[in-house]
Amino acid sequence: MPVVVVLLARLALLMPSLHFLVLTLCLQSSLMCPEGCNCSAESGVVRCSNRELKEIPMDIPEDTSVLYLDSNHITTIPDGAFRELYKLQELYLSNNLIDSISPGAFRELGAGLKLLDLSNNQIRQVGREAFGKLRAKTRLYNNPWHCECSLQELIETLNLDPETANNIMCDSSLEQQYAGQPFIHLLNSGINFCSFHQKTTDVAMLVTMFCWFTMVIAYVVYYVRQNQEDTRRHLEYLKSLPSKQKKPGEGDTASTVL
Repeated sequence: MPVVVVLLARLALLMPSLHFLVLTLCLQSSLMCPEGCNCSAESGVVRCSNRELKEIPMDIPEDTSVLYLDSNHITTIPDGAFRELYKLQELYLSNNLIDSISPGAFRELGAGLKLLDLSNNQIRQVGREAFGKLRAKTRLYNNPWHCECSLQELIETLNLDPETANNIMCDSSLEQQYAGQPFIHLLNSGINFCSFHQKTTDVAMLVTMFCWFTMVIAYVVYYVRQNQEDTRRHLEYLKSLPSKQKKPGEGDTASTVL
């Protein structure tokens, strides 16, 4: 019985410390939420919509499963923007001003990501290396896409949201007649933008080679003409030299001897 009393007394003494520890952990959890955002530790949802953010916050909780960054003023997604967010399942970046995505922007997101929304931005071009090995359902519609080989390679790599894939429109293209048309429809009709790219590359190489040969020929012609001119001047100089005159008496001496 005395032992039980002693244990209870010690527990009573520890209660304030435990209470303080719980409060500290809760305070630290609340401090992990980005300024101006709403974070729910229970659901793992972080809402930063309509916060006039100009860049992606760096203090996003690591246990975030759903992240709303839509309807802000974000213009670029740098490398490592979502580092250590291994539990992230849904990422909303729609209705921003994004026009630049770094090559390693989404590379560190795990295979657990199920949805990536990049719709309604200012994206014209982005390399497929930016998405790494993501298999998330991706939304890319309502962006001013420049339709070319790089976009075709990207489309063939990503898992596009089938409900919005047909809304990926060509704002511009190497072939002007394709501007304003749905990119997926163009691909389904058999158009290969990468073949256009190859033809353009071949033409550029031919033009470069032609210019190089033209420069070489021009140099050879210049070199030959310059040598001819130097030769002509040298001959004229030699002709202008006075001829060697006989010394007085040389002719007479020779006649006398004979």
